[in-house]
Amino acid sequence: MLRTIAIGSCVSIQGLLVRTLADGKLVIKVDEKMFVGAPVAAARPS
Repeated sequence: MLRTIAIGSCVSIQGLLVRTLADGKLVIKVDEKMFVGAPVAAARPS
């Protein structure tokens, strides 16, 4: 499943979900790299 995470206050990354950590953060994979960050809430349709 494709997910978006926030790393810091201005950087977001989108990739394949690997797992959810106990603290609520997500681990995603982009190519061969793994990133950990807070999930970004889905946008509401207008």
